[in-house]
Amino acid sequence: MRVQGDRWLPDERAFAEDMREVWGDFYCDSEVGRLTAVLMHRPGPELELVTAETYGDLLFDAPVDCGRFRAQFDALVETYRSTGVEVHFVSGQRPDRPNAVYVRDLYTMTPEGAILARPATRQRRGEERAVAQTLAALGVPILKTVNGRGTYEGSNVMWLDRTTCLLGTSSRTNGEGADQVERELRTLGVQEIARVAVPYGQIHVDGFISMVDVRTAVISPWLITWDLRRWLLDRGFQLIVAENLDEVGRLGTNFVCVEPRKVVMAAGFPETKELLERSGVEAIEVEIGEILRGGGGVHCMTGFLRRAPV
Repeated sequence: MRVQGDRWLPDERAFAEDMREVWGDFYCDSEVGRLTAVLMHRPGPELELVTAETYGDLLFDAPVDCGRFRAQFDALVETYRSTGVEVHFVSGQRPDRPNAVYVRDLYTMTPEGAILARPATRQRRGEERAVAQTLAALGVPILKTVNGRGTYEGSNVMWLDRTTCLLGTSSRTNGEGADQVERELRTLGVQEIARVAVPYGQIHVDGFISMVDVRTAVISPWLITWDLRRWLLDRGFQLIVAENLDEVGRLGTNFVCVEPRKVVMAAGFPETKELLERSGVEAIEVEIGEILRGGGGVHCMTGFLRRAPV
């Protein structure tokens, strides 16, 4: 009989130490660390389903010009590439899911892999399968898939730093889903998680708070709660107040930080851009007016794959 002996002892290194060798070089613990890789979905034939008769049932605000929509998507991709961001694309997405362009909702990237969403609406459920397959093919571990009665969308987690997150509950993320995500975040070493009740008129936390630097956030005073504002101030955050509710509501603050104090944002929001620039933030504008008709902006379209630690 073979005796186990020293040759058979387990390797007790942490998962994170094996990440690059066993899986791939992917990591995210903030909204502002240097962004070097993202996952996006270029709209395919599913976009043709959004017509004057169907757009409401498909969760769009209006019918779209498909050619213009795709051209604006391609321009955003080129903007990312021009800033040094590697863009990967979802493969095998369902041909009946026009909302799949908003990849951010479908997973949350962490320092050790992805937490896969379970969309709350029938119009979107199933989009996450193609995302999971693409992530696995790239070398991103799937740490958790929200299951049971839980619902969760990736835009309801916001990394503030390696040990601190916001976790929103809303019509798109219920308590059970949030509980599942919180358990996974704590396994990853997150020590402080602020549960945020997302306002009725919003669905994700990125509808009223956006990070532009370490400990610096743009907030909407009309949508953020007093308690969350106080919680952020108590932790030394600088808050930049975006008072133009119209621009916030039309996703003017739904931008992506590609490095500290440098963001990619939708064109057509002059007050928001001026506010950012007065605050020392460089704002790169991209025209995505057609894409905004789907109810999602730059941040919604962008799944993070790799950010430098901050």
